[in-house]
Amino acid sequence: MSSSLVFAIIGDSAASGVGDSDDLGNYFGWGYHLVQAFEEPITYINASRPGAQSREVLEDQLPKVLIHKPELVAVIVGGNDLLRNGFSPTVFENNLTETLRQIEESGATSMLLELHDPTLIVPMPKLLARICRRRVTAVNQVTHKLAQRYSSILLETRTLPGIYDRKKWHVDRMHPSKNGHQFIADSYAHLLRNRGFDVSPVEMSVVNNRSKKDSILWMLRNGTPWFLKRSVDLLPAMLILMAVEFIHGLRNGKAEKSADIYYPEFGKSEESAPIDLRNERVS
Repeated sequence: MSSSLVFAIIGDSAASGVGDSDDLGNYFGWGYHLVQAFEEPITYINASRPGAQSREVLEDQLPKVLIHKPELVAVIVGGNDLLRNGFSPTVFENNLTETLRQIEESGATSMLLELHDPTLIVPMPKLLARICRRRVTAVNQVTHKLAQRYSSILLETRTLPGIYDRKKWHVDRMHPSKNGHQFIADSYAHLLRNRGFDVSPVEMSVVNNRSKKDSILWMLRNGTPWFLKRSVDLLPAMLILMAVEFIHGLRNGKAEKSADIYYPEFGKSEESAPIDLRNERVS
């Protein structure tokens, strides 16, 4: 009897399945839907945690999955790094580089995910949107560079047709909905087939998993605590960054792609402990 393929996921809430859960609070997510499509025996390990940043992924999550000798390791990280005061593209790159180096050294294939443009689905002031795009661009530049270096399977989210359709997004507009998670899973399945893995197309569910009433309750239970938590961490720095951005725009125009040339940073704030929330957690 042949041994099963070991597929592991490490990362943040986008990896753990926020946006795709049942009434009992069980997470599913794109990883769950993807493993259903494998045509060979498979062992599925998901060590991700909502709120995780690149340092935790490297130092805590990665060792937990490498002991199982996986053939595939998905690393979904960066969103929480850029949402913190004191975000440093250099620190993020160092953490992700070491994570991918260890995966490659173990003989496994890594999988990465390009961040979408949140400003296309989340209404926000223009100055804040400009700062957000610069941070997302910085993360994506690192992700693309390292994907080439380590021959990672990279899902280029922004090129996917219909990626910004509202039905593909959770009520918070930050995480995929059930439909969105299945869409990501099917997109990964296509890339894996191109690498020689025996994976069928992912079955898409007609019904998303949240009613309008349930969505409102979710925002009250989870969205409000998340906003309050970020208000004492990132919001004060963002207000300063918006002022700096305004002055910079007056002096130098509105170029947004030069994240390495112009990148205001602030000292790190204290990280508070994760908040346990009903059904799903976002940090």
